[in-house]
Amino acid sequence: MSDRLAVRKTYKLFIGGAFPRSESGRSYVVTDAKGRFVANASHASRKDARDAVTAARKAFGGWSGRTAYNRGQILYRVAEVLEGRAAQFVDELRQTGVTKPQAVAQVDAAIDRWVWYAGWADKLAAVAGSANPVSGPFFNFSTPEPTGVVAVVAPDSPLLGLVSVVAPAIVSGNTAVVVASEPAPLPAVTLAEVLATSDLPGGVVNILTGRRAELAPWLASHMDVNALDLAGVGADAVAALEEAAAGNLKRVVRPGDIDWADEPGTARMTAFLETKTVWHPVGV
Repeated sequence: MSDRLAVRKTYKLFIGGAFPRSESGRSYVVTDAKGRFVANASHASRKDARDAVTAARKAFGGWSGRTAYNRGQILYRVAEVLEGRAAQFVDELRQTGVTKPQAVAQVDAAIDRWVWYAGWADKLAAVAGSANPVSGPFFNFSTPEPTGVVAVVAPDSPLLGLVSVVAPAIVSGNTAVVVASEPAPLPAVTLAEVLATSDLPGGVVNILTGRRAELAPWLASHMDVNALDLAGVGADAVAALEEAAAGNLKRVVRPGDIDWADEPGTARMTAFLETKTVWHPVGV
């Protein structure tokens, strides 16, 4: 029997492709379903949230400027790397109290969902856009464009729920700041490691761990956030966050609007798109 002590881990944030500690120096204890210590997770502050929004805005131009086909390739690569670390995700999910078969099923579903959204990358414009009939010597086209920086409060399904709200937000060219599951943040941190070792550019997805009640209002009121996904917010907090978001024009997806647990569709992707209509004279 070994007398070696296990290394106690303090997991970091994921901002701009790097893994900083919280500027506040705070952390909180993560326990398993039986209340046993698992690790420490960084407790992000509002300054960390601002840094994450800055990183997301900086990455937006490059990410939205890539071809849709290339974005699909990158999301598919994320699925490849995630599948290579499936055993680790299964272990982390089992700490939350699910059985091994349930954990395996959730990991498989998360991988499949990455692949599903990756396949939509170069098809979304054809489905959400149109060539409009007009009376006159003009072409008239409506094309979808990403809305910008999306702040996401992830649900407490720490992997499948997280993937189900992040992948549709970024596939069209948006960037994201994500508040991970508060009681079970470790799969989100491991997913950050997957993103960092895939081809996803730094800043496209930024993951914060900590208290939703502290972070969500600052993201909702941030003037450089263009949309909110409140999938992981309780019904009692939605109205206050919508009010905080009213300072500038934000798209808001409420918890009941689109259920992340349903079979994936186009609704979560189109929720974070804007439509640009262009007129062009015929023959010019």
